[in-house]
Amino acid sequence: MATVLRMPEVAANATEAVLAEWMVAEGASFSAGDILATVETEKALVDIEAETDGVLVKLLVPGGAQVDVASAVAVLGEVGETVTDLPGLLQSLGVAEAVDVVVPERRDVPSDSTSESPARPDTPPAPAENGSNGRVFASPLARKLARASGLAVEELTGTGPRNRILRRDVERTLAARRSSVVEPGPSVVELVETTHGAYDEIPHSRLRRAIAARLRESKREAPHFYLRASIRADKLMALRAEINEGSPVRVSLNDLIVKAVAAAHARVPEMNATWTDDAVRRHHRIDIAVAVATDRGLVTPVVRDVSSHTVTALAAKVQDLASRARDGKLKQDELEGGTISVTNLGMYGVEEFAAIINPPHAAILAVGAVREEPVVVDGALAVGKVLRLTLSVDHRPVDGVVAAQWLAAIVELLESPVRLLA
Repeated sequence: MATVLRMPEVAANATEAVLAEWMVAEGASFSAGDILATVETEKALVDIEAETDGVLVKLLVPGGAQVDVASAVAVLGEVGETVTDLPGLLQSLGVAEAVDVVVPERRDVPSDSTSESPARPDTPPAPAENGSNGRVFASPLARKLARASGLAVEELTGTGPRNRILRRDVERTLAARRSSVVEPGPSVVELVETTHGAYDEIPHSRLRRAIAARLRESKREAPHFYLRASIRADKLMALRAEINEGSPVRVSLNDLIVKAVAAAHARVPEMNATWTDDAVRRHHRIDIAVAVATDRGLVTPVVRDVSSHTVTALAAKVQDLASRARDGKLKQDELEGGTISVTNLGMYGVEEFAAIINPPHAAILAVGAVREEPVVVDGALAVGKVLRLTLSVDHRPVDGVVAAQWLAAIVELLESPVRLLA
């Protein structure tokens, strides 16, 4: 019996998502556990897996379309099922025929006079290969990636249904250019002229809108308070250098701090909490989010059960998450959970800063740069390495005394870092 495949709620409270790409062609068979399609949220890619063996009878939504949650996206049939009256089947299921989604090409305006000039009117455009009458079929995601990379969709060869250009086609073209040492063109933004001067206007991405909404919610809903501490980082930096000597996995300062956060949570379990409308949840496992800067915006993948990882295993895990975050290949479940985030701007020379809590976390630890400064040792001045930390805390699940105990614990751990290897 044929059934309808609907767009799942791939992220909490999501009302829509982009069906980035179909992985099974119309009419093809699939097995339980096979990936039918890939859905893109603001921050991650989510695979839709088949629950049973079957056949994909009909696609109702093309790759690249933005779809409301619970909307029908395909009709699935049982193994060996043959459909002789497709219109009648669709009518009985209460779904409509697929309508091709075509996003009009936006004409980008060069941001300065040195940008490449558009083709002259007497130069006819190259004929489109995947459409008719000059129409180029491409998913919205593919168009966005192409535009950001300085590619024209007319130059691309599509591998999707009806030669539609998909994300993979853009990525393949960029990879080919990189392999031939040809740099992709610069990102183009729209130049706006006004009576008060000119400025570049960069449209909000879905990720940027999501970041703005979450941070606005955090500052509005969570009463923040802040605690600051300075630590002597001489032993910490020496330990890092010793670990990295001959190690195949390079351990960063941030990896050691994430490990120390987990150890501090173990000492002060009241910090391993989140707030809900009905209760404070005290979590048994210590999951920590690590802020990663990408070209699309900031994302915070979560490292699960940090306490169970050795320092080198933790470093390898963080490197993997960061790499896939920059490539836009994180899964949605890798962005969910955790009770605290770690964000580090020390590599940019920032000495100290305060960060906004990433809901529903109870806290976020902001890490500054390690600097050589005057310190007092046995009543005498000396030069030492100093690291400053700022802890932002949600006062609803965590009291000030608990946060102070936690900060004292992490300071002790980082100043005696050999304990992190136990």
